[in-house]
Amino acid sequence: MNNILLFAGTTEGRHIAKVLKDQPVSVTVSVATEYGETLIAPAENITVLHGRKNAEEIEALIRETQAQLLIDATHPYAAEITKTLKAVAEKTGTEYLRVLRASEQADGCVFVDDTDAAIAYLNTLEGNVLLTVGSKELSCYTAVKEFETRLFARILPVKESTDAAFALGFSGKHLICMQGPFSEELNEAMIRAIDAKILVTKDTGASGGFAEKIRAARACGATPVVIRRPDEETGVSETECLARLSEWFGIRLKKQITVIGIGMDGDRTLTVDAVRACEQAELIIGAKRVTDTLNRFHKPVELAIAPKEIETILRSTDASRIVVAMSGDTGFFSGAKKLLPLIRDLNPTVLPGISSVSYLAAKLGVPYHDAALVSAHGRTVNLPAKVRTHVRTFVLVGGEHGVKDQLALLCETGFKSVQVAVGTDLGSADETIERGTAEQLAERDFSPLAILCIENPNAESAVVAHGRADGDFLRTEVPMTKSEVRAVTLSKFRLTKNAICWDVGAGTGSVSIEMAETAEDGQVFAIERNTDACALIEQNKRHLGVMNVTVIEGSAPEALFALPAPTHVFIGGSGGNLKEIIEAALSKNPRVRIVLNTVTAETFAEATAAIKALHLVNEEIVELNVSRARKVGAYHMMTAQNPVTVISCEGGGEDA
Repeated sequence: MNNILLFAGTTEGRHIAKVLKDQPVSVTVSVATEYGETLIAPAENITVLHGRKNAEEIEALIRETQAQLLIDATHPYAAEITKTLKAVAEKTGTEYLRVLRASEQADGCVFVDDTDAAIAYLNTLEGNVLLTVGSKELSCYTAVKEFETRLFARILPVKESTDAAFALGFSGKHLICMQGPFSEELNEAMIRAIDAKILVTKDTGASGGFAEKIRAARACGATPVVIRRPDEETGVSETECLARLSEWFGIRLKKQITVIGIGMDGDRTLTVDAVRACEQAELIIGAKRVTDTLNRFHKPVELAIAPKEIETILRSTDASRIVVAMSGDTGFFSGAKKLLPLIRDLNPTVLPGISSVSYLAAKLGVPYHDAALVSAHGRTVNLPAKVRTHVRTFVLVGGEHGVKDQLALLCETGFKSVQVAVGTDLGSADETIERGTAEQLAERDFSPLAILCIENPNAESAVVAHGRADGDFLRTEVPMTKSEVRAVTLSKFRLTKNAICWDVGAGTGSVSIEMAETAEDGQVFAIERNTDACALIEQNKRHLGVMNVTVIEGSAPEALFALPAPTHVFIGGSGGNLKEIIEAALSKNPRVRIVLNTVTAETFAEATAAIKALHLVNEEIVELNVSRARKVGAYHMMTAQNPVTVISCEGGGEDA
């Protein structure tokens, strides 16, 4: 019998123990806590021990178990135990295998080197903080100013952790005792419930729910503060570890996983290949609404929706032939998008289904190859921008008021006369398709499961140049960047369709509006301290049908701290805080692109000094001298406008 000593305590460690169950090896699993022991399934060939161990105890355990292989699947931040395990393995001549959790890339985060740096950063900010770093270092965070009222700690629901937290002064709603994994939705609910402006986490990788935490923070406008991993390590992934175990000890690993789209109705619209996969399956995984349509196959079912939850089931199940069922088509706003990267190492087969778009288009007798395809199901969509530039737009809609909300938006933004077909419960016995103008359908009630086909024969071609006419905007006494200056300013941004933009000192919102038209799948935050100007920007949004602009009333830089990390920043007015505004942008995105306009020598001097002090790169300075003609009798006389200097540059730091 081959003997293995496995230091677990992580998701990866538990997965490895699960795979080794009933295999031709004897496994001793060491975990730090009693709670960790309860997470390892018992088996004849698996012995679980709990308690933290020093070098001498580890050496004794190796000799006692006669371990030929030591697998280190401890936490990526548990640097000391990894160092000890390596040293003991080398001393005893035991084969050592380090299982690494892959690090995940994330934009728009503030990265710090360690706990002390995180605390120092928190002490520069205001607002509530959600701590998701565990309980071991919780005592350090009592150094955060007003920690009793600002900090909310999420820890494991075990007595050792809760006792320590209570002793430090964390209690009541400031102590969240839960076992993960946590979905993006649950993270978001927690952040909103405590009104957190900052989330502190570690790079815990995919199995630690890192991406879900970061996405939730962004959705709530909270700043993610990420503590970097302590050291660069060498080792193998969980998959590589299992492959080596299979090679060395003859362990069986292979599973056949098929991800299928069930189309509109799993009983009537399954493809032949999908039917065959369901017939051969030992287990079907999916949402209840989806798996209910597959009852005719009489297979065991696991209900799961979140990609991480599905991945956990796939890795832990003993079934060898597994179907993961998705509604509609796997390539059209499907959960498969997030699931497939998590299980790529399991080599899944993907079988597409009939999407609601292709189904409704066929019912209506129209093509969809040149249509805009968007989803407003659980997400924000800039629908007016799509309808303005496409003859045909298909929109997935969900929720009790989903259809009404989208039709009301069309009416509000000048599209009340467009033709709309509303398809509900497609493919089922309750299927309906209703047609009319947006205005005619706006007051009707519709089933939550719906798709819209919007036809606008007067759709404009996509905008190819900046500089809307000044007369397009509603005007008051609020200052506005004129069209010629605006055209040059916007050209310096090099905006992308999904850009996240700040417009600081937004005025009438003319730059914000044009930014949003270019970045139609992104978001623009118009920051303005003048209440009347904020109201005017809201009016211009609706007047021009540009809805991906969020107005933030307040002064910079304070109003910037809670905003998502920007890809682009325009500074039209700084209130004397130019350097601080740029610093706020750089703290969220060290490579942010910045464009600012100056009309006074003092502001120009302030700008160039800030560029030098903050080590900005790719600096470009352009002075614009614009003259406009005015009629004088039978003649036209050119009248000079105030010269404007347009300065563009970028942060020179590493990607956040």
